Amino acid sequence: MSAFQLDQKTAIITGASSGIGKSIAHKFAENGAIVHILDIKEEKGGEAGKSTDHYADRLFFHTCDVSDHLAVRTVIDGICASDKLDILVNNAGIGFVGNLEETSEADIDRLYTINIKGVYNCLHASISHLKKNGGGVILNMASVAASVAIPDRFAYAMTKGAVLNMTYSVALDYIHDGIRCNCISPARVHTPFVDDYLKKNYPGREQEMFDNLSKTQPIGRMGTPEEIANLALFLCSDAASFITGSDYPIDGGFIKLVP
Repeated sequence: MSAFQLDQKTAIITGASSGIGKSIAHKFAENGAIVHILDIKEEKGGEAGKSTDHYADRLFFHTCDVSDHLAVRTVIDGICASDKLDILVNNAGIGFVGNLEETSEADIDRLYTINIKGVYNCLHASISHLKKNGGGVILNMASVAASVAIPDRFAYAMTKGAVLNMTYSVALDYIHDGIRCNCISPARVHTPFVDDYLKKNYPGREQEMFDNLSKTQPIGRMGTPEEIANLALFLCSDAASFITGSDYPIDGGFIKLVP
């Protein structure tokens, strides 16, 4: 038995069709939670919501574009009509590489719509349910880019800075409603996004560039989705009941140890 059991808890996790979100969804279900996955990628999400493991019956998939305010409200209200919401994990997001001059207006709009408005939409749709239920936990996915400067991450860093500050605001405004709100700030994590990026931009040099990116973390490697999921499990469990308004870097020493 895990020290961080989520028995009798219901969680909503966005962007959980693959990568970090999928690992969090399965980690939560494995530890007793009923998990509702919200993702626009229906085919991948369907796979994330299916499992041959003993917790398969605790994973449910909902096709949802987090940038669509009405769609998010409809899906979350539908879930909460039958299940008491305890946990919201805002994981859905997209990346972008480029400095200011390389970032178009369309790029800014796309990143804002998903990385900022998408988090707002889910917070806005969930907060009244959490208040009605006497409290709960919100966990947002930020990034080390929210706290330190990283080359060629102008727009992405802007959106993750917004996520970090939304976390602080919600934690303060709803602390007396029994709602805890924290965020996780990963450095590079080995997900399908990384593999796709290397394949697209460095054909034939994937391993070389993967090794180079891995070495940017002082610990000498990228993180794994499982490691992020372990931290998410702790922060959303009752074991973390004294923690709110905090940002948790999980970065192999990147923020503090890189000159």
